[in-house]
Amino acid sequence: MTSLSKTLASRPDDARPVVSLEVFPAKDDAGLAALTDLARRLAPFRPEFISVTYGAGGSSRDRTLATIEALRRATAIPVAAHLTVVGASREETMRVAERFRAAGVNHIVALRGDPPDGESRFRPHAEGFANAAELVAALRARWPDVRISVAAYPETHPDSPSREADLANLKAKFEAGADEALTQFFFDNDLFADFLEQAQAAGVTGPIHPGVMLIPNFFQVRNFAERCQASVPEWLKRRFAGLKGKKDRDSLTVHRMLAAAVAVEQVLDLAARGVRHFHLYTMNRPHLAEAVCRTLKGGPHGES
Repeated sequence: MTSLSKTLASRPDDARPVVSLEVFPAKDDAGLAALTDLARRLAPFRPEFISVTYGAGGSSRDRTLATIEALRRATAIPVAAHLTVVGASREETMRVAERFRAAGVNHIVALRGDPPDGESRFRPHAEGFANAAELVAALRARWPDVRISVAAYPETHPDSPSREADLANLKAKFEAGADEALTQFFFDNDLFADFLEQAQAAGVTGPIHPGVMLIPNFFQVRNFAERCQASVPEWLKRRFAGLKGKKDRDSLTVHRMLAAAVAVEQVLDLAARGVRHFHLYTMNRPHLAEAVCRTLKGGPHGES
């Protein structure tokens, strides 16, 4: 254990780093069982919340709700629901929010959302919210006590015409009532540090928490990053070079070890830069998330 990880893990509980988790909805009963197992496995590390994503146009709405309900039954981890404005009227979107609230959700991740499959650009519904800031404002007006998270983009949203416009949009979401921002994933921590400086200079005053992508399959994550226009550094590509398509036990073991090393290195470097809250994109896999939690927080309370 490095001196930094020793220091982090030895702090009292209220001073240790904070983690939150993100999962995508289960597709079937087996997936739901796996997600509840993930929640139970990670609950001893006291995540601040676990968020459940929501497909374009609400395509996974029912599965999102089923996943939320299962997670709430499985552990005491607070559950956050993603909510997008794509392909729905204001009334329809707020009706979904009401369903989430009725299910006991007190935390919404308010997003514009990606265009539906087959479409390359976002088009607001004729009677819908034009952007995430409008959704935030409506949620805040309807439920003053709800916790609202929004998205931030260290490398600028692909649809934004400029970094300045992207930062102005982030500022608008905070001014509309957002409590915090969770970033798109990145692998170069300097990008995040530069983004924080630029956000502050643009007048963004709310907290911004880094999103850390865990890597169960590097080559799938690399392809996903390309679609999101999130850069993958050459040094990271070199680490996994030669492993694509290999299914033998030794290659899979090497891949898992490299993935854990990348995640641990990233969070420790962010912690050294003063970051306290880490939002983990778990990809519905518990083991890498547990490795990061143990690195930042030590073993579960009372474990020796």
